[in-house]
Amino acid sequence: MKSNLKGVISFMNVLELLDRIKRGEDSETQFKEKINSPDALAAEISAFVNSNGGKIFVGVSDDGKIKGLSFEEVGKLNQLISNVCSQKLDPPISVMTKNISFEDQMVVVIDVPRGTNKFYMANGRDVWVKVGADKRRARREELQRLLQEAKHIYADEMAIEQTEISDLNIGLFERYIERRTEQSFSSLKLSKEIILQNLKLMKEGQCTLAGLLLFGKRPEEKMPNVVVKAVSFYGNDPSGIQYKDSRNLKGNIGDLYRAGIAFFLNQLTLRQQKQNFNSIGVLEIPKIALEEALVNALLHRNYLISSHIRLFVFDDRVEIISPGSLPNTVNVESIKFGIHIERNPILASLINDIEDIPYRGIGTGIQRILRTCQDAGVKVDLIDDKVTEQFKIVFWRNSGE
Repeated sequence: MKSNLKGVISFMNVLELLDRIKRGEDSETQFKEKINSPDALAAEISAFVNSNGGKIFVGVSDDGKIKGLSFEEVGKLNQLISNVCSQKLDPPISVMTKNISFEDQMVVVIDVPRGTNKFYMANGRDVWVKVGADKRRARREELQRLLQEAKHIYADEMAIEQTEISDLNIGLFERYIERRTEQSFSSLKLSKEIILQNLKLMKEGQCTLAGLLLFGKRPEEKMPNVVVKAVSFYGNDPSGIQYKDSRNLKGNIGDLYRAGIAFFLNQLTLRQQKQNFNSIGVLEIPKIALEEALVNALLHRNYLISSHIRLFVFDDRVEIISPGSLPNTVNVESIKFGIHIERNPILASLINDIEDIPYRGIGTGIQRILRTCQDAGVKVDLIDDKVTEQFKIVFWRNSGE
């Protein structure tokens, strides 16, 4: 019985091996005919652990042919892997290895996890990341994103160069403080500079990202990636060159929210359901779902990625696309149950009192989207794309008809 079970497990391993080799190299699969250099192995593992993890197949050539390793080479490689993971990577990591035999050829599979304590440095000097099937040294922006993933830094706390208090709408800020504290600003007996610093809206005389987003006069002049791209297409193809409407939404987070909702209301239709003839119809996609999705995009996007939130309206669907995939320990299924991690904690802690923005901060936004759309018969897809580093909510039009 034990012998038969062992044979089944070995057979499954071979099938998995052949399937992965057949699919070729990608961002989570690397082929190496031989690895003898500890520095080279450290670089390969660093690239995977700093990205989304993956598998290194040693004993397989770049063109997918199984060359195999000898019994002696397998032993040396496993010792090399152990030494590299403990001595050549900072911080050290643990990987799983598996020796798979196929037609008298031995392949070693190194299973590298996605790192939770980024970034990981190889050989005391280099930080590598995966780019498709290849790797390269991380750029400054990527290092910041890796640190953000590990919760060592937060984008919204970072000071923005060449900014000062004059870049903020102080009147808007004072009204916000009065609404938040329920007393006049002058009665607080603190200067606006001190309050801004205490709320982490300014740091060392410069505006933080949170400060610009919440109260900036023209934040897009200092941070171009805060512009929201809104496009209504003819048909269902985003590569089409004709569109019904295209707008660059600018301003602080309140301006962006109001402009985004106005764009949706202008592009979507009101439909008669059970109302009488003279009643106003119901928006084809529940307004509350659009509001929640847009707030989530503005609040939880990764502001260290030089890209824009995009609002796309097609004939068959509406897409809200946010730069940045879900954080490490969260996935699509968990957010459906209200699990969330604050990527921008300053924004999350202050946005509740921004006028007109319906944010509750208790992690129920996705649940509210799904429930209201289910009640309206609207199909919703949540797509977490780790490769392109974006999160997308898709509302399907006409799905309730």
